[in-house]
Amino acid sequence: MDDEHCYRAMAGRDGRFDGVFVTAVTSTKIYCRPSCPAMAPKREHMRFYATPAAAQEAGFRACKRCRPDAAPGSPDWDLRADLVARTVRLIGDGVVEREGVSGLARRLGYSPRQLHRLVFAELGTGPLRLALAHRVQNARALLETTDLPVSDVAWAAGFGSIRQFNDRIREVYALSPTELRRKTTRAGRGGPVQAPGAIPVRLAYRPPLDLTGLLGFLGLRAVPGVEAYDGQTYCRALRLPHGLGVVSIPTAGAKEVRPSIGTYPRPQYVDCELRLDDVRDFATAVSRVRRLLDLDADPAAVHASLRDDPVLSSSVQANPGQRVPGAVDGAEMAVRAILGQQISVVGARTLLGRLAAQFGEPLARPSGSIFRAFPSAEALAAADPSGFPLPARRAQALRALASAITEERVAIGPGADRDETEASLLALPGIGPWTASYVRMRALGDPDVFLPSDFGVKKALAAIDGPVDPDTWKPWRSYATLHLWATLSTQSDHQHRPKENQEP
Repeated sequence: MDDEHCYRAMAGRDGRFDGVFVTAVTSTKIYCRPSCPAMAPKREHMRFYATPAAAQEAGFRACKRCRPDAAPGSPDWDLRADLVARTVRLIGDGVVEREGVSGLARRLGYSPRQLHRLVFAELGTGPLRLALAHRVQNARALLETTDLPVSDVAWAAGFGSIRQFNDRIREVYALSPTELRRKTTRAGRGGPVQAPGAIPVRLAYRPPLDLTGLLGFLGLRAVPGVEAYDGQTYCRALRLPHGLGVVSIPTAGAKEVRPSIGTYPRPQYVDCELRLDDVRDFATAVSRVRRLLDLDADPAAVHASLRDDPVLSSSVQANPGQRVPGAVDGAEMAVRAILGQQISVVGARTLLGRLAAQFGEPLARPSGSIFRAFPSAEALAAADPSGFPLPARRAQALRALASAITEERVAIGPGADRDETEASLLALPGIGPWTASYVRMRALGDPDVFLPSDFGVKKALAAIDGPVDPDTWKPWRSYATLHLWATLSTQSDHQHRPKENQEP
């Protein structure tokens, strides 16, 4: 978007662009969301930036009224597969906090200097500044929702020193961490945690959102001991860099933050709760839950593209809040895809439960019916294949996948190159086009994946009179696939059963 498009979006208070860019005012040195209800400044005083980090680097601080740092992420980073998008996704996953900018650059195959130059050329700021902005956002969330000591919040958010933490909070919010916490509690927007060890989290999204349908999809495939869904709350274990955790998401967790402005509602949020072995995993857990729920999507863009399609229109009109369920762990999703080949959802869930019971890591603090984390790739690679509760060929494919991930011959994560990952998966024994594409859709968050050999897709297409060209659904074919599944008359157990055409 050029400045003129940004100005028109800002002038219309269009909430769809919250998170896509921020608008800064030179006379006040404040940056805001495009939908900020404050009086619009003169055009000559306005500047537009792709990220809050770029606005902060230019000397602007966050608006205290619209809280631009709490907006949902830009949908561009899910739609795009280039270097900058992969960089942003990895920063959101906390790679800079764990490995530094040099580790980030190494993952992407560039030198730190090259990476900084390429990212700065597009976003107006470098990877380190993007990571600092991410830390500040997470620090504010912890200050608002937990009773952790301020010093612990600094370490949990990824800051290397208390002084750096204090300076950055003051720079962005014009308040000290203690003042920010006091102001938040007084305003009734947060406060100390009530349940011991629990961290309540608000995850912003662009409405509409069919949270009940999304959690129902995940709940239908819940692995016993690892996931649970009772029709009201979806819970699952998380494998994180510093330990394990559990997230709980109620179906009634989608709430509106503020009244609507104009014709488009302000961003809303999903309530959830985290329990972490190590609070340093807070930012990574939030990022992965956001990907699981596809919360950075732009449903308005998807709806506008698919609503007039004769095949999909009824489903799109009935459910404009459709999201593509993601994954909290790429390796786990690949394992689940392999075990789900050519069997029913119930059958796959049973096999996965047995696999998790045998090789999964127990939680130090079980939560309800959640007892263990899904087995890691390292655990499966080291295991005796004869111990897998699977047919021999399926066990061979599972072992080959786990070994390839452990040896870093296959990368399945937020910074992975989607084409390279798909090609490397197809090179493994027992993995065909459906499995590789399904992993690309759910684990890599590609919004433009079509599954022509999927049982449910073929059944839905067979019920349609006349030819169908899936290319007309680009770049939203992943969403089109979900809508095709929804057009089936019943939510049968076999609705999404895969059929690998080229499975050995």
